[in-house]
Amino acid sequence: MTMTTAPIIELRDVSKSFGSVTALTNINIAVEPGEVHCLLGDNGAGKSTLIKILSGVYQPTTGEIRIDGQPKVLATPRAALDEGIATVFQDLAMIPLMSITRNFFLGREPTTGYGPLRRIDMKTADRIAFGELAKIGIDIKDPQQAVGTLSGGQRQCVAIARAVYHGARVLILDEPTSALGVHQASTVLRYIVQARASGLGVIFITHNIHHAYPVGDKFTLLNRGTSVGTFRKDQITEMEVLDIMAGKRELKALEATLNEVNLPG
Repeated sequence: MTMTTAPIIELRDVSKSFGSVTALTNINIAVEPGEVHCLLGDNGAGKSTLIKILSGVYQPTTGEIRIDGQPKVLATPRAALDEGIATVFQDLAMIPLMSITRNFFLGREPTTGYGPLRRIDMKTADRIAFGELAKIGIDIKDPQQAVGTLSGGQRQCVAIARAVYHGARVLILDEPTSALGVHQASTVLRYIVQARASGLGVIFITHNIHHAYPVGDKFTLLNRGTSVGTFRKDQITEMEVLDIMAGKRELKALEATLNEVNLPG
């Protein structure tokens, strides 16, 4: 008998309203371990609202969130982190003038000593930060250098490695490649593949299908707060995803309607 594993995180018929404005309607998403689930949509599609629901900033108006098959209320971002759901936002929540090590731990530094003599164990912190970044191919000379001296792609990888080290089971990445060049974007995409290989579930939010398709396993397409559908990679081509995002289906339907109206008769 084949055993089935519940998704790490699942949204069931989730909707979100702000007064009379409906931001999301009946969204269904399930993220499995060792899977990259891409959320695709243009500006205004509802991606930001969905991220905030997944990360505990907002709660759904209707519908439910399930973690490992069990209904959960993610009342705060802390509650989401406690469930192993880590979100790396576009601003990365980093302090450019602080060191790589301090940004890597940022309030969770290892300590040594007791009572009034307790202090940050910087030697251990440096060793861990250096080792974790080396694992993903980020070669730094000194973990005490300011994180602002790193490239955009390297800073993204520091933020992702930080989340993984501190126990993330699901990584939610908010447009991680949007402001990066080709080489820097490839660094981030390579690490997404590494995270998937280690058994994490990855939610990759982007509007760039050319970055999403090579690494994605599933694709959920959002349009004005609704889901156009979820497709496995073997069910849809990159060009078909692009056509849906560009609204070509809607344009073709409108064209057919106008042709019917204009028929003589």
